[in-house]
Amino acid sequence: MTNHELIRTAIAIINSTNDLEDSQALHAEACEFLRVYGGKNNSFLKALNTARYISRQERFDGVKRILDGYVRYLDKGLSSTLSPERKIQIETVSDYMGQADDLLANSKVHPAAAAVLIGASLEEFLRGWCEDQQLVPRQPTIDGYMQTLREQDLINKQDVKEITSWAGMRNDAAHGHWDKVSDRKRIQLMLEGVNLFIRSYSS
Repeated sequence: MTNHELIRTAIAIINSTNDLEDSQALHAEACEFLRVYGGKNNSFLKALNTARYISRQERFDGVKRILDGYVRYLDKGLSSTLSPERKIQIETVSDYMGQADDLLANSKVHPAAAAVLIGASLEEFLRGWCEDQQLVPRQPTIDGYMQTLREQDLINKQDVKEITSWAGMRNDAAHGHWDKVSDRKRIQLMLEGVNLFIRSYSS
């Protein structure tokens, strides 16, 4: 999403309801929005997750205040701390992921082709991240980059589990284990998962 689209979506969530009965649902929607588009470690999400409310009205007002703060933050252009080089790397990876999506949508192309491209995109994203953080992995592989980022507490245990699974599918595709990567829906889930992971850590 562009900055403008993020602002528009945040405002839509803020204005989505005035019913106090919806305060818990509003809180959940705001948390998911900030997790996906603001990154797992953003301060606004932490504020939502750590706030303690004694009433529905307090929760309702608190969620809207935090989202309103996020809108102001976006409006001031403060949402990205990425270097220009890192932004270009991420844009390139996004292009590759788009190509993988096109391959997956083509019924004449084996899903393995998309799996290889998704895996390559993930590896490039992790490699660029390590370079940006001036980290040197023991091995220039998905696993090597992943372990290095985990050691620095830049990704969590669930991320490691998911990356390991995606790397396994990429390796099956690259080594011709067609029976393990023939399920188009499974590769679609891989695509969606990697896209979500990249978005979460690109802010």
